[in-house]
Amino acid sequence: MTEPAEAAAIDGWHAHVYYDAATRERAALLREWIATRFDTRLGRWHDLKVGPHPQSMYQVAFANSQFPTLVPFLVLNRMGLTVLVHPNTNRPRDDHLRHALWLGAVLELDASMLPEVSGGH
Repeated sequence: MTEPAEAAAIDGWHAHVYYDAATRERAALLREWIATRFDTRLGRWHDLKVGPHPQSMYQVAFANSQFPTLVPFLVLNRMGLTVLVHPNTNRPRDDHLRHALWLGAVLELDASMLPEVSGGH
């Protein structure tokens, strides 16, 4: 890379909230709080591994404009849950592995599931 990446390349964000049987109730409460406070798209519950994610999770998709309030909310209210926050730039591998923010434990994602480039977000 010879030039810095521009923030304009970010076309929104995803947060992945990870849980297991013991923490699913907390994940549900956090999901409810997000739904009532923020303009987001809440993805389905995935009680089994899906895509590159090593454990159960749900996704929260949100616009750049939500980042300054939603991410601090997650920092303060994740109740010990692990949350992955990543941009969507059309480079899924980099977005998940290089540009990611982890709240809590850093989990190992399955990089083989992540294409270098995608046409969609």
